[in-house]
Amino acid sequence: MITSKTPKLDLHGEIVAMVEVLVNEFINDNKKMKNEYIIIIHGKSTNILTEEVSRVLNKNKDVLEYRRNNWNLGETIVKLKI
Repeated sequence: MITSKTPKLDLHGEIVAMVEVLVNEFINDNKKMKNEYIIIIHGKSTNILTEEVSRVLNKNKDVLEYRRNNWNLGETIVKLKI
């Protein structure tokens, strides 16, 4: 369930080369804390970070599913295996 307390990773201002490291560390930390849902904020301007986040999430074995937030296209909601 998504609430205001759902953990968020804000990637604004990050370079593409760091996205994989940051996202995977964030997933590992939240898996240890048994958080089922997380939010990754990538922005919606050029889609460069959005595409990289999708690529990383596709490869991560701890991700059950993910989708863009319909209310804020600059965010991706991720459901983790817990």
